[in-house]
Amino acid sequence: MKIDPKNPADLSAQIAQAIRNAIVSGALIVDERLPSEAELADQFQVSRPTVREALKRLAAQALIRTQRGATGGAFVNRLSFEDAYSQQITTSTLLLSMNAVSFDTACEARYALERACAPLSAERRTPDQLATMRAEIFRQAQPGLTDEAFCASDVAFHRALVDGAGNPVLSYQLAGAVEAMQPLMNMITFTARSREAIIELHGNIADALDARDADGVEAALIELEAYTRQLARDVAEQRRKPA
Repeated sequence: MKIDPKNPADLSAQIAQAIRNAIVSGALIVDERLPSEAELADQFQVSRPTVREALKRLAAQALIRTQRGATGGAFVNRLSFEDAYSQQITTSTLLLSMNAVSFDTACEARYALERACAPLSAERRTPDQLATMRAEIFRQAQPGLTDEAFCASDVAFHRALVDGAGNPVLSYQLAGAVEAMQPLMNMITFTARSREAIIELHGNIADALDARDADGVEAALIELEAYTRQLARDVAEQRRKPA
């Protein structure tokens, strides 16, 4: 593991990246103990506080864990898909906000990815996942439900649909699509949308999943995408009108 002291990038960031690369490549394996702070400082020719900052970066990414005691130290962590969800969501949210991705682009990507789950979810969804979707539909129909709570329920509904595919890699990849893009779409369209229309479409999706009808799930998602895009156009048109 090496760093370039002439590189203008922060030294602790370089060290963290070097260790991360060693973990990803398999040079450092799960549960392996990293060298001590003093040993790493000597290896990278930096101060111990710089090494400590690098280790904090890796711990924040759940790539390492620290243990106290005589047999303690920093160890390579076994990263699970669930552990990585929050990072995927945060990264997706930042990318969308920092790069001013258009609504249509985000909408197209999100629904294309979600439709890819339709045949797998129709085949593999569990009774519990279907029950979660039914529960969220019931929640969405409750009078007095706030916009924030409706949006959270909307995300939970689609999360269950994605998880119904029974594929952790898909669930991880779509974490950003559902839990970053969906709130963005809700924020733009919530003033114009009809909750009743969305609840009906969600019901169609759940009914199709219940019948293990992949084509029905896809058709309902296509209809929901068309409705979402129309809402965005209506909102944009309303904003262009003079006050």
